[in-house]
Order: sequence, then structure tokens, then C-alpha cells
Amino acid sequence: MTDIRDLRRIMTDYKRVAMVGLSSDWSRPSNFAAKYLLDHGFEVIPVNPKYPEILGQKCYADLRDIPTPVDIVDLFQRIERVPLFVDQAIEIGAKVVWFQLGIVHEEAAQKARDAGLEVVQDRCMKIEYARLFGGLNTIGVNTGVISAQRPRQFNR
Repeated sequence: MTDIRDLRRIMTDYKRVAMVGLSSDWSRPSNFAAKYLLDHGFEVIPVNPKYPEILGQKCYADLRDIPTPVDIVDLFQRIERVPLFVDQAIEIGAKVVWFQLGIVHEEAAQKARDAGLEVVQDRCMKIEYARLFGGLNTIGVNTGVISAQRPRQFNR
């Protein structure tokens, strides 16, 4: 299980996110999450063979087609496809593999850990970023995060 400090560190230190399964449909959760991350300083690289571009970003058919290093591979995929993309994340040298809400695959997660990647399972980057860096509480949602320690990015 990834704790709050690890989540905060991951989202502070790593800003290039390959989003596998990103949809061009604005009403889909992946599209909403990608737009939010783009608006909050992340570089989002769409990975979906159906589209040439999503949200103004060049789309790639496969993780191996991305010409730049990737920090986080964010998987909006059915659980049976997770091992394939974990293998590709390992192959391209990603730092983190992130399984979206509802996705838990212990075998694939362990393979990623064994290869030196950090793993986040059953969480949404958009929700976690808003929860940990402010955003959810502005609409009355109790984030459950109580800390007297100020996040690093505010200590300037």
C-alpha cells in the first residue's frame, strides 16, 4: 500500500505521464483526469491506437512508440490487459506504474516492483492530486488528510 508521503512525492517528482487508454470522449473519466493533470503542470502523453491526438497532445499506439522518457504509466485498462502494459512500462524504463480505481493485479504489481518500479493500485491520479495538494476541500469534500507538515512545493 502506498502511503500519503509516497503519493505526494510521486506526484511532485514525476511529471511526465503516459496515460494508457486515454479516451477522446470528454465525458470519460480518463479524459477528465488527463485534462485535470494537464491543467496542474503534468505532461500527459496519450496512448491509444484509435486517435492521432487527444486534448491537443500527440497520441501513441503503444508505450514503446513514445520517443521521450516516461515517469508514470497510468493504466486506464481492463485488468486482463494490465500485465502487457506493466511489461512495456518495465521495458521503457518508467519509474511508476499506476493502476486506476478498481484495478488491482498483485502479480503484475509484484513484477513491476521486482523490476524497480513503484506501484500504485486502485487509485486515481486526479483524485489523489486534488486530495493531497488542495482542490477537493474547496467543494466541501473531507479529504481525510490532516497534517501540520506543509507539502514541499509550498516551502519556497
